[in-house]
Amino acid sequence: MTVRSAPDFEVRSKADNSPVTEADEAADAIIGAGLRAAFPDIPAVTEEDASSHVGGHARFFLVDPLDGTRDFVGGRTDFTVNIALIEDGVPVLGIVHAPAKGRLFRTLPSGPVQEEVDADGVPVPGTERPIACRAPDNSALDVVASKSHRDQATDDFIARFPVRDFKAAGSSLKFCLVAAGEADFYPRLGRTMEWDTAAGHAVLRAAGGTVLDFATHAPLAYGKPGYENPHFLALSEGVDLSPARACA
Repeated sequence: MTVRSAPDFEVRSKADNSPVTEADEAADAIIGAGLRAAFPDIPAVTEEDASSHVGGHARFFLVDPLDGTRDFVGGRTDFTVNIALIEDGVPVLGIVHAPAKGRLFRTLPSGPVQEEVDADGVPVPGTERPIACRAPDNSALDVVASKSHRDQATDDFIARFPVRDFKAAGSSLKFCLVAAGEADFYPRLGRTMEWDTAAGHAVLRAAGGTVLDFATHAPLAYGKPGYENPHFLALSEGVDLSPARACA
């Protein structure tokens, strides 16, 4: 947030043409140091540290220090900080913080919560409220999709479903909107990496939702070679996937 409030900051392009800023790198350094100090025996795979992209871990952290960099650069508020713990391919714990929106979602042993934050984006102890996916109305679904990466294929897919309302959101917030019962369904027909999705997936999983491989409808797993995801469907339990199966 300090970088964002500056009158100007550097934006560079990575090898895949995605943007990176000093905020990405500073957050990565802070989170990486914190995880190494607290959990020295658990490796962390982070987006901004290519040397960490080594597979074969049964238990590891996945970190995206700034998801939604395009929103960040564009002055919008849909960017998040994401940390997840993966065990045997499953995101078992996760935290998603949207500092510009004042929203923080995390998993607890009792389930997922949304925690309020103060004006500086700092979590306020004791303000946790439980969240859970809602039961969907399959005749009138609320769908959320990407602001920055929505394309015609996604629109065509969504058009197969009876949609009551459509929300556009950035970063991993889309998972959290489904987890908090503010949407029913989030389809992603585009390229993502595991660090983009793991923390939001953990929150959604704890809230009673699921994330499925678009083609096979098998649960989305982590620790894949190269850490690249297939297209996927994130949804609350009970969403009728018949239209999805028809075009998979």
